[in-house]
Amino acid sequence: MSSLTRRGFLGSSLAAAAALGGAAAERGGGRPGGPAPGPRFELGLASYTCREFDLDATLAMARRVGLGRIALKDMHLPLDSPDEAIRTVIAKTRAAGLVPYGCGVVYMASEAEVDRAFAYARTGGFEIIIGVPEHALLDRVERRVRETGIRLAIHNHGPGDLRYPTPGSVLERIAARDPRIGVCFDAGHCARAGLDPSAEAVRCGPRLLDVHMKDVSAATTEGGAVEVGRGVINIPGLLRALAEIGYAGTLAFEHEKDGRDPLPGLAESVGYVRGAAAALKL
Repeated sequence: MSSLTRRGFLGSSLAAAAALGGAAAERGGGRPGGPAPGPRFELGLASYTCREFDLDATLAMARRVGLGRIALKDMHLPLDSPDEAIRTVIAKTRAAGLVPYGCGVVYMASEAEVDRAFAYARTGGFEIIIGVPEHALLDRVERRVRETGIRLAIHNHGPGDLRYPTPGSVLERIAARDPRIGVCFDAGHCARAGLDPSAEAVRCGPRLLDVHMKDVSAATTEGGAVEVGRGVINIPGLLRALAEIGYAGTLAFEHEKDGRDPLPGLAESVGYVRGAAAALKL
């Protein structure tokens, strides 16, 4: 895995942009230096970032850094909320200028919890559930996906997680299942497992349904959350990989550092990704 210092950012990003443009030209997808071919992902927020704050403050922070999409965690919209309360939160979120595209991470340890998650998501009008169902519940999950049309992105949680430690462990479980069941790719946990996030994103291919953008201090189990661009993940390389596979979902910032004061680190992370994407002409 390549690390990227701030001093080396500009040169690395411009070199990556040139490589991307050349690859696009070879495929007939555009001229060198032009926009990357295929659809573009959008930036959003995983509301767990603001877990120490209420919904109003969370929405305000998302708008402060210019994010237009949000996946709501249950501290901002409890899973046992009555339907009217769910609709009220969704209306407030939309009124604040954000698209509530998903919910999660939602854990599912019983059939009742699977059913509750999909009923909750249907009431909220969510496009996708970022979830962690027990392996034995995948048949029921697949039935609910087919009934509702709501996609499920299974989240990889890194070393120590017994269910889905890596994107590959998710792919193995869902290979023969409905294509609307896929991966919520957590870049930080992927790196902590000693894997190259760029290569793993490509491996997910069309099963890549959601991305949790973050950075970590080391590509080991002990790696801790840091601002995007300060850690060991080659962020421009990851963005280029997402563009190359035509990822058109949400790249949601899950900034786990500084829970009581996440805004500075979130703003820095969003700015870094925007700068890298601009250098890559994404």
